[in-house]
Amino acid sequence: MTQSPRKHSTAQWIARVAIMTSLALIFSYVESIIPYNPGIPGIKLGIANAVTIIALYTFGSKDAFTVNVIRIILAGLLFNGIFGMLYSLAGSMLSLAGMIILKKTKLFSIIGVSMAGGVLHNLGQLLIAAALIEDIRIFFYFPVLLFSGIAAGIAIGIVATLIMRVAKQAI
Repeated sequence: MTQSPRKHSTAQWIARVAIMTSLALIFSYVESIIPYNPGIPGIKLGIANAVTIIALYTFGSKDAFTVNVIRIILAGLLFNGIFGMLYSLAGSMLSLAGMIILKKTKLFSIIGVSMAGGVLHNLGQLLIAAALIEDIRIFFYFPVLLFSGIAAGIAIGIVATLIMRVAKQAI
């Protein structure tokens, strides 16, 4: 008995998303145990975002969205708690939407798209924080997060570019 092409394609998609999500979750865990404390709340390396940007450029927005959401939910349940999950979801949804739009313009490199994603992620987290604490003065903190988002986005974009180059050569 042979499988229909549709089922095979669905199985491949599920396997691909599961592998990418597993990698992103491992990176989330690694980041949670790295003793990285710049002394400023809310600043993280965001190494799991390398998987998201690789998924976006290699497989498309549907895969990147699915990997991102599943990873955030699992990381929230395992490491970050409900509020961490809420902040991450807000940041990542705004970030991913911006990255998808910028990628479609074909005006930016992976590094530029990743940089914008880092900034938008921080903006999304500030938006949810402002809504939760009902105080817009929290946006005075945005310049600090702007620079950290730029730096982290560039670093993640470089890492993603290098990984994709190595992967292409290996295939």
